[in-house]
Amino acid sequence: MDIAHRLQRLREEMSREGLSAYIVTSSDPHNSEYTPDRWRGREWVSGFDGSAGTAVITMHSAALWTDSRYFLAAERQLKGSEFRLMKLKIAGTPTVAEWLGSELACDTRREVGISGLCLTAEQGKQLIDELRLQGGITLRTNIDLLDRVWDDRPTLPPSPVSIQPMQCAGESVADKLRRVRQALRDQHADGMLVSALDDIAWTLNLRGNDVHCTPVFVAYLLIESRRATLYVEPGKLTDDVRSHLSEAGVDVAPYADINQAFNRYGEYNILLDPGEVSYSLWQLAMQKRPDGSRVNIVSGTSPVAQMKTVKNSVEQQGYHNAMLRDGVALVRFLIWLERQTKAAVLRGDDVIRLTESLPRHAAGEPLTEMAVDEKLTMLRAEQDLYRGLSFDTIAGYGPHGAVVHYEATPSTDTPLRTRSLLLLDSGAQYQDGTTDVTRTISLGPTTEEERRIYTLVLKGHLRLQNVVFPDGASGTQLDAIAREPLWRQGLNFLHGTGHGVGSYLSVHEGRHQVRMEWHPQPLRAGMTLTDEPGIYLAGRFGARTENTLLIRQWGETEMGRFLCFEPLTLCPIDTRPIERSLLTDEEVQWLNDYHRMVCDKLLPLLAPDEQRWLKQATAAI
Repeated sequence: MDIAHRLQRLREEMSREGLSAYIVTSSDPHNSEYTPDRWRGREWVSGFDGSAGTAVITMHSAALWTDSRYFLAAERQLKGSEFRLMKLKIAGTPTVAEWLGSELACDTRREVGISGLCLTAEQGKQLIDELRLQGGITLRTNIDLLDRVWDDRPTLPPSPVSIQPMQCAGESVADKLRRVRQALRDQHADGMLVSALDDIAWTLNLRGNDVHCTPVFVAYLLIESRRATLYVEPGKLTDDVRSHLSEAGVDVAPYADINQAFNRYGEYNILLDPGEVSYSLWQLAMQKRPDGSRVNIVSGTSPVAQMKTVKNSVEQQGYHNAMLRDGVALVRFLIWLERQTKAAVLRGDDVIRLTESLPRHAAGEPLTEMAVDEKLTMLRAEQDLYRGLSFDTIAGYGPHGAVVHYEATPSTDTPLRTRSLLLLDSGAQYQDGTTDVTRTISLGPTTEEERRIYTLVLKGHLRLQNVVFPDGASGTQLDAIAREPLWRQGLNFLHGTGHGVGSYLSVHEGRHQVRMEWHPQPLRAGMTLTDEPGIYLAGRFGARTENTLLIRQWGETEMGRFLCFEPLTLCPIDTRPIERSLLTDEEVQWLNDYHRMVCDKLLPLLAPDEQRWLKQATAAI
């Protein structure tokens, strides 16, 4: 069924329900970043497959909102459809409510539908208020039209749940629940509903395979003062997992029974996080229980979300171990890529061709972006405790490097040539840690512009990596440190400079971020963050350098406790495109110190020929 036919069927159902518009979000009932197939309705109805976006359909028009990471991809995927691209945070772009106010100005029916399960309570309340200001448009949240028109809609994921062992978790389920309950008492709450899948997985020391690139499983967790209940499809739990939960005092109930959970809830009040719990469940919690009483809602931030961002000593060691194995895979990939490139130069061939076959690519074929992804994934898969990718690899050559979240497809897959830059953003899930790294790699001669941009991005990366800051400062306060060298040249990027990273969990974790928008979450020792400034010149190239960092103690002065970043990622940064005159002596020393650390840690794990390459790649400049 093509997009036009899908929109036609959706509008038929809208007409039956008396709706003038319908909104399809990118989210699931758990506000996940990557959604299980069942809730990828925005992609199904629009054809746009980016991880963030909102589709809005009226009886006579359609529009899709997404952020700067996906502008170019969305333009390509929406081409030829009814959907008009709305660029978030760009001057002149209306909000969803403003656009609906304009589109429905002449409509006699002014009711908009949306699935209340697929937006948070916070988002639902805000949307209701915004629509009311647009001439009294009302919002219905108790309707899921996709269930009627999406004939082959996927069911709930059936994959089994597994136990995350203590040697990786570092803290028992019983101890975590004890800490959570104490935090709830501090907020004067008797219990809480945990909706975020990574929070549930962390609390219960369990992992799953229900979400792309994220080892979580679809469930809810209801924590009370003396008991806890996991709402999950029963067939997903093995006997070992059931015993694991029973030992920690956790009961099990079917996933669908969450709709009755508040009727059975035996406490006086409950903490619900409006930025996490769905609007539909929030409304259910407000209804009377069978005995006529109501649960009192304590609106607050989930303590679990904060707890899991501060990694214990076992988790921190797990990161170090995972980064060693990931570093070995990355070095072997870079050696392999250099050999392919040198072979092309020796042949006098502008196109880099494979000197060996891959499972999906034959020797002699052009080395393309998809082949790069395949080879790097193969090398990571050879490492101990590898469990999969932490996100889809971004391998963008030349102009594709300017597409922030580019993912090569058979129709866009581009051969690499012996010039310009390859932007390679990738990561893996290991059972003891999650990795995320970006390197921009020179494949041959580079232009003055490429070298200048590459060096300025590196300069911003080093500035942030080596900052010292007060305990409790927020990422927003640090963001300008990475951007200042770029701003000084009239350059900027619209994505965040850094995000939290989970411990064999979500590669994008927590509220602690480094970005221009105000995020007051304090930074604490034990948190993990990325450092990834970048510049993207549409139609030309992009450059980004990214390491994953661990926040640790720097020291104490009469002004208080100070923190610093420790680089966890172990991978050479390409020095060939560096414009030395743009770096200070201190920045050069920082880079040399980082490369010395990479070399010292990886050398014992490599073969002699690999050691020689690494010594050269990390040589001081």
